[in-house]
Amino acid sequence: MNVAILQYNAGNIRSVYFALKRLGVEPLITSNIEELNKADKIIFPGVGEASSAMENLYQNQLDKAIINFKQPVLGICLGMQLLCKHSEEGNTKGLGIFNNTVKRFPTNKGFKVPHIGWNNISKLNSKLYENLKENDYVYFVHSYYADLNENTNAVCNYILEYSAGLQKDNYFATQFHPEKSGDIGEKILKNFLSI
Repeated sequence: MNVAILQYNAGNIRSVYFALKRLGVEPLITSNIEELNKADKIIFPGVGEASSAMENLYQNQLDKAIINFKQPVLGICLGMQLLCKHSEEGNTKGLGIFNNTVKRFPTNKGFKVPHIGWNNISKLNSKLYENLKENDYVYFVHSYYADLNENTNAVCNYILEYSAGLQKDNYFATQFHPEKSGDIGEKILKNFLSI
């Protein structure tokens, strides 16, 4: 299976790479549009700041490529947020695959922001979560969240309920990091590879 990890100026690519290697997949890390189009699956990871990440996508014409992919795509963390229509981080226009707005967590509720650590996900509604149980725990690191809407396929509650996962057509996304979520994350990556 030909799996590509989309390379742009956002961190966390190596941990995704090693998570896939543990599953017996040798992924290609690339920003080459032709190579991405040939891949069977594409992973769009990211840790970083939304506006500078989008700027990098524009400069390399990856914005147009991403919205036209026909194969299964998995956005992770910042990758998920950039697939949404807008982010409050840097007042950034997103790629618009998902009709969600990305907002900053309120900081006046007595909770720490960013949300870092293990939390449970519920209302699971996707092939991505096959063989998972309601309220399984996964690993999060984020200060911004995607609101709930028709694209939501998993929910987390931290300060408020928000989209832990999104899905539309061939696009899947998780706010949490499956590559850092132990056995549960491994199951999710396996499920994505089998879609």
